[in-house]
Amino acid sequence: MKIAQIAPVWFPVPPSGYGGIELIVSILADGLVDLGHDVTLFAAKGSSTTGNLVTPLSEVPDPRDLGNVWFDTMHCLRTYLEILEGDYDIVHDHSGIIGPAIGVMAAKASRRFVLAHTLHGPWTPQGGAYYQSIDNLVELIAISHTQMSDNPHVRYSGMVYNGIDIGSYRFEGRKEEFLVYIGRANPDKGPVHAIKLAKATGHSLKMVLKRNEPNERDYFESEIAPILDDSIEVVQNISHDAKVDLLSRAKAMIFPIAWPEPFGLVMAEAMACGTPVIAGKWGAAQELVLPGETGYLCLDDSDYIEALKKVTTIDPARCRAWVEEKFSSEVMVAGYEALFARLLGR
Repeated sequence: MKIAQIAPVWFPVPPSGYGGIELIVSILADGLVDLGHDVTLFAAKGSSTTGNLVTPLSEVPDPRDLGNVWFDTMHCLRTYLEILEGDYDIVHDHSGIIGPAIGVMAAKASRRFVLAHTLHGPWTPQGGAYYQSIDNLVELIAISHTQMSDNPHVRYSGMVYNGIDIGSYRFEGRKEEFLVYIGRANPDKGPVHAIKLAKATGHSLKMVLKRNEPNERDYFESEIAPILDDSIEVVQNISHDAKVDLLSRAKAMIFPIAWPEPFGLVMAEAMACGTPVIAGKWGAAQELVLPGETGYLCLDDSDYIEALKKVTTIDPARCRAWVEEKFSSEVMVAGYEALFARLLGR
């Protein structure tokens, strides 16, 4: 198959630090090349791939402008103009709402390719109405069953779990006495809750906290910074190796989300390192975490405190095996390959 993969414009593919979608796109593009397909990746400057690379914009936007519609629009417009000049069987769009909007018009004009779009975010009322208006024009792909059930009013072409390159995550069976948190400075992600739980249970906490956008910086300064002390270490924009080092050594990953997370890649990353996940019983966490086997799902503080007491009974090898079975790069790439073949009637 001749496949175009469209990444968002904000971070290179693969990302050097933050960038879950970019990591998935990188693994998928190179994995499809390994299976013998002709893949072109449209991504930010500084990206790399074993396939063909096109960088529609000459510079990567400042991360502080993340979400600025002008950068998204220019990136997607130039991408689809390039695609219209080429010859593709499948165009797979991972960008935000601008991407499929331009893509459905390009697909109707071309009539030569199938347009697929993976939904990487949560459902909102506006998003539901938007995707319902185009779901007969684009092949929508979900990343979890939970995400699909959150909006049954659109037509899904399939569901493929996100996957990670297991070999790039060091397994460690012996753990140290600290907890790790990775996420955005955002109330739905629960960083304040993570700090309070660590303090309440006498654990030190290492936090990899994204705070690039204005609302994230405001939340950090107003809600997180005032409750920090010497038991809490906060870093951001760390390398993949540094992240893996923290995940592999931690006693557990604390992930007290309070929103319908559509997937949550960091949970799979932690378990790949043999580290159990203690998460809020929300969204796709209920699909990623096996209670009592790879971690625990919690509804209130008493659940979290009890989970932290018994987390050492979790077998790190079981965590690793679960990710290999369900959330590996090989499983994800094979899932997309089969889905694309079905959409093309092959």
